[in-house]
Amino acid sequence: MSTDATPDTLKTLEVGGRTYHYYSLPEAAQALGSIERLPKTLKILLENQLRFADDESVAREDMQALVDWQKEARSDREIGYRPARVLMQDFTGVPGVVDLASMRAAVESLGEDPARINPLSPVDLVIDHSVMVDKFGNATAFRDNVAIEMERNRERYEFLRWGQQAFDNFRVVPPGTGICHQVNLEYLGKTVWTKETDGRTYAYPDTLVGTDSHTTMINGLGVLGWGVGGIEAEAAMLGQPVSMLIPEVIGFRLTGRLREGITATDLVLTVTEMLRKKGVVGKFVEFYGDGLDDLPLADRATIANMAPEYGATCGFFPVDDETLNYLRLTGRDDAQVALVEAYCKAQGLWREPGAEPIFSDTLTLDMGEVVASLAGPKRPQDRVALGDMAAAFDKVMEEDARAPSAPERTAEKGKLMSEGGQTAVGVEESYEHHDSQPVDLDGEQFKLDPGDVVIAAITSCTNTSNPSVMMAAGLVARKAREKGLATRPWVKTSLAPGSKVVTDYLAAAGLNEDLDALGFHLVGYGCTTCIGNSGPLPEPIEQAIESGDLTVASVLSGNRNFEGRVHPLVKTNWLASPPLVVAYALAGSVRCDLTQDPIGTGSDGEPVYLKDIWPSQAEIAEAVARVNTGMFSKEYAEVFDGDDAWKAIEVPESKVYEWSEDSTYIQHPPFFEGMGRTPDAIEDVKEARVLAMLGDSVTTDHISPAGSIKPDSPAGRYLQERGIKPVDFNSYGSRRGNHEIMMRGTFANVRIRNEMLDGVVGGETRHVPSGEQMAIYDAAMRYQEEGTPLVVIAGKEYGTGSSRDWAAKGTRLLGVRAVIAESYERIHRSNLIGMGVVPLQFPEGESRQTLGLTGDEQISIAGLAELTPGGKVKVTVKSDKGEKHFEALCRIDTANELEYYRHGGILHYVLRRMIGAA
Repeated sequence: MSTDATPDTLKTLEVGGRTYHYYSLPEAAQALGSIERLPKTLKILLENQLRFADDESVAREDMQALVDWQKEARSDREIGYRPARVLMQDFTGVPGVVDLASMRAAVESLGEDPARINPLSPVDLVIDHSVMVDKFGNATAFRDNVAIEMERNRERYEFLRWGQQAFDNFRVVPPGTGICHQVNLEYLGKTVWTKETDGRTYAYPDTLVGTDSHTTMINGLGVLGWGVGGIEAEAAMLGQPVSMLIPEVIGFRLTGRLREGITATDLVLTVTEMLRKKGVVGKFVEFYGDGLDDLPLADRATIANMAPEYGATCGFFPVDDETLNYLRLTGRDDAQVALVEAYCKAQGLWREPGAEPIFSDTLTLDMGEVVASLAGPKRPQDRVALGDMAAAFDKVMEEDARAPSAPERTAEKGKLMSEGGQTAVGVEESYEHHDSQPVDLDGEQFKLDPGDVVIAAITSCTNTSNPSVMMAAGLVARKAREKGLATRPWVKTSLAPGSKVVTDYLAAAGLNEDLDALGFHLVGYGCTTCIGNSGPLPEPIEQAIESGDLTVASVLSGNRNFEGRVHPLVKTNWLASPPLVVAYALAGSVRCDLTQDPIGTGSDGEPVYLKDIWPSQAEIAEAVARVNTGMFSKEYAEVFDGDDAWKAIEVPESKVYEWSEDSTYIQHPPFFEGMGRTPDAIEDVKEARVLAMLGDSVTTDHISPAGSIKPDSPAGRYLQERGIKPVDFNSYGSRRGNHEIMMRGTFANVRIRNEMLDGVVGGETRHVPSGEQMAIYDAAMRYQEEGTPLVVIAGKEYGTGSSRDWAAKGTRLLGVRAVIAESYERIHRSNLIGMGVVPLQFPEGESRQTLGLTGDEQISIAGLAELTPGGKVKVTVKSDKGEKHFEALCRIDTANELEYYRHGGILHYVLRRMIGAA
């Protein structure tokens, strides 16, 4: 809009006989200065500021700061950004809808109309995180898993069906449709969004925030989007701007093309490694260079998807002809494609060959240098060349506290191969100090060894949206089948595509039969193994792992492999391309060097090597050519309808949700209990105890409840007290709508290490001053009874990982007032503030180690009532040895964040605003 402080930039664009109104960036440049070399991502932010300029939430100075960014390629200016829409998945979406329902209840209790609480921006929730791999390796696995999913999650699905009819501007994509990021890429995303207002059609960039960190995948389509906490997403859907500092933008130049036999997964693992080393946390990454000319959009989306793994806010690919080709392929209509081209060219958002934007920093990759790779054993940025995998696993064993530094090897099951004095370890050898375990599975006897692959999963949004790697997996299966190879009996196999289109094109190429023959039957459409929904291993396999304390492996085509995430018994987890997942299922061990060792023995008795079953680029291209527009049009024609089971769910029509005390899935959270129209004064933290003292790289997977619920855990005991048998526990993720379970599972990860306890792994702590060891939840409740506030102490990169709002919600419900860490991940820091927990940072050069903290201290924090963005507070550490003092940096970085904190959280602030009380 035009204001006294901004130029009149509203123009019209004629496309296909229709008139579109838009806010012209070239016109704005006439008043603000040249933006020709401004990165495309910042041009999109500039358009957003221009469109919402009102002299209050957006001022001329905000736009000028974006233009002036080019002078230093950085800025300390805070802006308010309003995305066009919000994307949710059900794990993070259910608690979001629970919060909306709670807000309606709170508004009603304040005497206001609850119907005033509605999303103001379009919201799409895709149910994709609830299917688990309970059944696998047979033709009925998909049908059986869907039936189990519907039975397990009926309460949650009833709640979402209620939300679908109760809230305006809110759509639900039912279960069994696909992964939210792939549905977004193939159907929801438009690249250019439109809205009808006052008889005009306005065109503007398609932008979004999502409640999953891999929302960034859509950047492959030229759509600016990234993951935020569920709390922040709720505020965005309720009309609040996303507060952000104008970011640095790192330019990533791609040149050349991938060599024969190298996949998009190999490329993305290389990019992830490079950018992690570069250091791009909190920054935008924008890809450019002539290498984009031949980079398929599916490959771009694969790279964009893993932005959280390389640490960036987003990894953006500008719009070009390849974008248009993909829009056509996926069934977007001609009018939409024409609008995208015309709008992007008019706004300077079109990628021009040879363009050299101004960037904060740059790096370059010749794609011809990429080699076949995996990543692991517990971080996605730790790339390992395929030929180094056996050695990488050996290193894991050597570093294991239970193994000697130089373990002797035996050759009872295989042979040693020596070359030039170097010992190559064959596939079937075992470590002397980690004995093989005999297994009897379905009448077949074998031994399970360290390094054996017990899970091989084609899963996750990163790769299952990419036809080239999916077809490659099918071709590897076909060639292996022709050679007479079979999957090893100890391997749990699964295929979980990101959309039904994948199974359509695999069937069109006849490759579904080959995958089925190796046990890679369809198990469901959704996130499975990558998020911890791998399901149970066969009982004899689990018993063998536990009996021998075996370090075994999973190989998955996912993006996350943090400790304890995939399966609690699987200590090493390796990210790989779908065809390599198939290969390792055949080899059965990550200690097989697939570059030189046989992958197995063929039906003719001869050894078969990976090169014998690896497809050529020409073969892959021929298969990919079978993907057609009709497949997308067919699968997305009734995307919001769901199957008969979904349609049969009956829900009451009511403005305010009718909470059931008997539900173990959905409960009324206490966040708004006793909330008044105005916020209470902030009090300093006095003599708090340390709930946990944690090391570096503690992820939200360590903090937030995820995966399976153990029967002897606080959450398990809670469920059993309510008559739920362990077999019916479901996962933490599926129960995110019940705060009682989630707070019991906070900090309960089986791999978390609390430094207050020596040699103890898991969610335990020491209650001070009694000295008793107990579950973190139990200790928190005892402290709560004693009226003792709590803090958490941590090292570097606290909160890396997925955008899990329960990592912050659970922290707050446990009574934690502050976290003091050496550094933070962007989303988790924001989420802590959104829940009224203050994130503090140790002074430069100081840490829990330099201060000699043990966790027995009392922590006091003064100055919280006088906080300023980026200000400092006084921390006093008292122990029986005396007192220490230091000034901690307050990581409330912006004025908006400070306002949220003062209100007790972002939702409290928004609620008060919506009823005119703030």
